Amino acid sequence: MINPGNSIRWGILACGKIARKFADDLAFVSDAQLTAVASRDIHRAEEFASHYPGSKAFGSYEEMLSSGLIDVVYVASPHGLHHAHTLLCLEAGIPVLCEKAFAVNGRQVSEMIQKAKEKNLFLMEALWTRFHPSVAKVLEIIESGKIGQIRHVAADFGFKAEYDVESRLFNPVLTGGSLMDIGIYPLFISKLLLGQPKTLLATGTMAPTGVDMNCSIATSYESGATATLFSTLAAQTDTKCAIYGSQGKILMHSRFHETFGITLTLENGDIEEFACERKGWGYSYEAEAVQADLRAGRLENKWMTHQFSQELMGLLDNIRKQIGLVYPNE
Repeated sequence: MINPGNSIRWGILACGKIARKFADDLAFVSDAQLTAVASRDIHRAEEFASHYPGSKAFGSYEEMLSSGLIDVVYVASPHGLHHAHTLLCLEAGIPVLCEKAFAVNGRQVSEMIQKAKEKNLFLMEALWTRFHPSVAKVLEIIESGKIGQIRHVAADFGFKAEYDVESRLFNPVLTGGSLMDIGIYPLFISKLLLGQPKTLLATGTMAPTGVDMNCSIATSYESGATATLFSTLAAQTDTKCAIYGSQGKILMHSRFHETFGITLTLENGDIEEFACERKGWGYSYEAEAVQADLRAGRLENKWMTHQFSQELMGLLDNIRKQIGLVYPNE
């Protein structure tokens, strides 16, 4: 448990684009301090640290973890390295916020959770959307009963990516493909709103490297609801989420996973617009949640539980099996 009078000292493992956004957004988190960043390339770590006064650069993850300068680490490496890097941090006795997708498969997620329990340390998947005010508003509307029972959820996420066999998006060694990078968002929102599906059918088209270019998913639930989910690296899609209820509809505006607005349309024709706060890039909310858990001595977050992450990865495993997506580092 963190001393109430002390700032929480963050370390960042891997210095890519998402790490920069997370570091920027720590400025919105009270009592948060970025004290260390690490990369296998010391020059990259030093360049990164130069933008954040008070942070020390390390050319070794192990050196940062043993430095005594951090209370929690944000793992921002590519998906395929999350398992190894999370275990490294936990073995060093450091709580972990690990970027999504949590790992490559369910077995790896199980090992990460088990290690966190063994070490009595906090661990959470950094699925930032779960902590956005927009999602809280959607859940509030649904719980109010205004749209009745959810009958269908339709969500998509797609953009046109330049094909590069070495890029993070298309390289199987880097766990590329639309599903793991962006398809996780439609899958996440359907699971959040409807729970575990009763049936799931998936189809995909593959890039020449063997990762999925397009992935389309259809699910059904015990409640009678259904969902259609889609991700692609081949075209720009609307990237919206529509939640159809028996008495109305909620539309999460583009891009739904980081939206600034929601439209509620009732069956009597009434329409209500809601503006949604999103500070900075939108990463401060998950950091705040982690800090609250650390201060309270909790080992997992109530909104992003270990079970939720385990089940979400199980769905990703199922989808990958159906579309024939296998990674070499599994």
